[in-house]
Amino acid sequence: MLSGERTFARVSARFASNLSKIAKKPPGSSADASHEVSNRQKLFITDPISPGSIFFLPNGTKIFNKLIQFMKLQQQFKYGFKEVVTPLIYRKSLWEQSGHWDNYKEDMFRVEGHDTSKEEYGLKPMNCPGHCMVFKRFDRSYSELPLRLSDFSPLHRNEASGALSGLTRVRKFHQDDGHIFCTPDQVESEIAKCLKLVDMCYTKVFPLSPELANEVYTLELSTRPEHFIGDVKVWDYAETVLKNILNKFGKPWELNEADGAFYGPKIDIKVTDHTGKYHQVATIQLDFQLPERFDLKYKDRDNTYKRPIMIHRAVFGSVERFMAILIDSNHGKWPFWLNPRQAMIIPVNTKRQGQVDACKDLFLKLRGQGNENSTDPIPLNSFHFNADLDERPEPVGYRIKDALMKNYSYLIIIGDKEVETGRYAIRTREDRQLEHLTDDEIFNKFRELEKHYK
Repeated sequence: MLSGERTFARVSARFASNLSKIAKKPPGSSADASHEVSNRQKLFITDPISPGSIFFLPNGTKIFNKLIQFMKLQQQFKYGFKEVVTPLIYRKSLWEQSGHWDNYKEDMFRVEGHDTSKEEYGLKPMNCPGHCMVFKRFDRSYSELPLRLSDFSPLHRNEASGALSGLTRVRKFHQDDGHIFCTPDQVESEIAKCLKLVDMCYTKVFPLSPELANEVYTLELSTRPEHFIGDVKVWDYAETVLKNILNKFGKPWELNEADGAFYGPKIDIKVTDHTGKYHQVATIQLDFQLPERFDLKYKDRDNTYKRPIMIHRAVFGSVERFMAILIDSNHGKWPFWLNPRQAMIIPVNTKRQGQVDACKDLFLKLRGQGNENSTDPIPLNSFHFNADLDERPEPVGYRIKDALMKNYSYLIIIGDKEVETGRYAIRTREDRQLEHLTDDEIFNKFRELEKHYK
């Protein structure tokens, strides 16, 4: 009778000898890399029926949702953001007030109803005008500031069809979008917090290029473009503020002349893919113009009304583009907490009912799966791991190699010995060293990995 340990050792030795021969292809573009990994792991598809829009498949949706969940936790409980959900379609008059209709309408999708005599509508390419409407609706006091609003609504931009590329250049996308309404003396500390969140994400939680050490990302200050709104003196002041903040942040930065947004200068955070091509991810923008255009105001300590300053910021930038950068960086070998394939459970002999039953029990425990016949709901804040069970009538060696090829983070093999002892043979995809753990120990191990973003 074969135990999980003996089976692992036998199959892993054969697999390791061939591993260096597997899929060593010359690197292509980021779009090619994204599609190649997606095809293997069934992450997403694209189709000419909706150019520039992504069909996220179940595995890709798991990664997408984990990224959003991570950022919501950081924004709400670390930096005090309040999440809102705003409309996708607005009247043209809103975009005229914000300046987008004059400066951005060629990149917007227009929306028409059956009655074309009514006012035109625009599908939103960004959230900032909607957040201005939220701020303006209520009387605001200095004691409410800084007011930090976050929004994960889908956005649409009419990118040229020739520019569309995989996940990196799309027409429909999602941002971890945030807008901070603050007083002049709060600007520096708020932008400093944004930079700290960027640094945490790109150096600690998502180390895209560990070998580059402090050069994981680059900082650029983008200044007043040729077409802009507002007063030049205000622009000069805003650019000076951002320069001072960057100098205090202590990391190298470069000047990117005339590439700011039409309403304000910005700090752009860029990373490179394996081809050396730069991709903008995070952005932090300082805006004196929209608060003026929307007549935003708050009552200060002296009972006079004053104008808030608006900070636009996104840390991932486009979540779709960030996923492409992650794929380019890890080649589909996701960290456990992000992996849509966290564990594969394999019985040594699918004809031995004891092994199959033990595998099914562990499968249900790791997935946190409820009984569909029960009236009890699944508890909030419970853990649900992406575990799968391979009980196909194939040789166990074939099933182990298949799981390794699919980059499951952990493989768990259950044979007669494991059924008898209640301790299951488990290993990572990279390390052939086995552990023998109970089902509770495996669950707790996975829980700790998720809790610490490992």
